[in-house]
Amino acid sequence: LSLVFAASEAAKVARRGEDATHMVMETIWAAAFAIFCWWSGTGAILWLDRQGGWLARWCLPAFSVLMGLSFWGVSVSMSASDSAHSYMGFACTIVMWGWHELAFLTGWLSGPRRLPLSPGAHGWHRLRESVSVVLWHELALLLNFAVLVWMQWGQPNHTALCTFALLWCMRVSAKLNLFVGIPLHGEQYLPSHLAYLATYFRCAKAGIWYLASVGTASGFWVWLLWSGWHAPETISASWLLLASLLGLAILEHVLMVLPWSMEKLWGWATGDSPGAAPKPAKL
Repeated sequence: LSLVFAASEAAKVARRGEDATHMVMETIWAAAFAIFCWWSGTGAILWLDRQGGWLARWCLPAFSVLMGLSFWGVSVSMSASDSAHSYMGFACTIVMWGWHELAFLTGWLSGPRRLPLSPGAHGWHRLRESVSVVLWHELALLLNFAVLVWMQWGQPNHTALCTFALLWCMRVSAKLNLFVGIPLHGEQYLPSHLAYLATYFRCAKAGIWYLASVGTASGFWVWLLWSGWHAPETISASWLLLASLLGLAILEHVLMVLPWSMEKLWGWATGDSPGAAPKPAKL
């Protein structure tokens, strides 16, 4: 009996070891996939936005075809909860989000106001003008989210919907930090036709809002990671992909206060070679 008991315990330990190894590999694959989608997707948008001639005229219509295909892919991904469908939904949502980014950066979908901030504007006046420069873009994102909610109805896999919601929440957080004030707002990366947006950014030391937004996101990131590690195998990939994406969004927030050159990651897309880190604005 003692031999049987010892064998049983050894088998349990072996299974726990296999489960731990599997979870580590799942985490690594999810993080690697999210980083690749983030890096390549951001670079592709930056590169397309800086092209001229026929490519500049046709990049958004061509990307709109990918946008349509991404809705089809999301629809398929929602039908099952396995890892493959989660990865598919995540990737298709990144493509979908990329269309909105490109539409904004090309100036096609921004807002009713396309002028610099009025001199002396502050308080509600500044807020009203700040909202008006991005209003159409934000409404398009909300409409897209509503369509995803409708598509999600009765479907088991929520990866695509949660990915889009997470991207939107962290984008709103970033915009609010730009409005409230941060040391580095990256105006040098704005295309020339959107240079007026820099007048809406406020240079200031990172304050309570920045700390609260990054702190809240970090707490949610820990919860997502913990949920992924303890979730059933069929849905753990979804949790880990979301945790990886949120980790990257938190990193982007951190780069709002640390002087680190974007060309180190996307010099191939911006056409610039890696150079010195940007200097914080005078506060």
